[in-house]
Amino acid sequence: MEIGEFQRRLRALYGARDRARGRDATFLWFVEEVGELSRALRRGERGNLEEEFSDALAWLVSVATLSGVDMEEAARRYAAGCPRCGRTPCACPAVRRSGRRPRRARHRR
Repeated sequence: MEIGEFQRRLRALYGARDRARGRDATFLWFVEEVGELSRALRRGERGNLEEEFSDALAWLVSVATLSGVDMEEAARRYAAGCPRCGRTPCACPAVRRSGRRPRRARHRR
C-alpha cells in the first residue's frame, strides 16, 4: 500500500473520530504509541514490533491529516536524497552521541 492510499484509507476509517477528538488529543495518542514502540524495541519484543510500528504510523498519519499535511508530499522531501545535502547515502556530518545531528550555523543578516 502506498502512503497516499494509506492516508486516504485512514481518513475513511477514522476521520470523523479524529476530527471529533481534535489534533492535540490525536497527537497525544500518537506519542503514546511511540512510547509503546519504544518499549517493544527496548525489550526486544520482535513479535510485537510490526503491530507497534503500524500503530505509530497510523497515528502519525492521522495527526498529519488533521494538520492538513499530505503525507505523499511530505515523503517526496526525501525522494532525491538527503534533504540537507542532497546525496544518497547522506554525506552530512556524523551523528553525535545524543543521536542528533550537529546544528547548522545560522547566518546573521
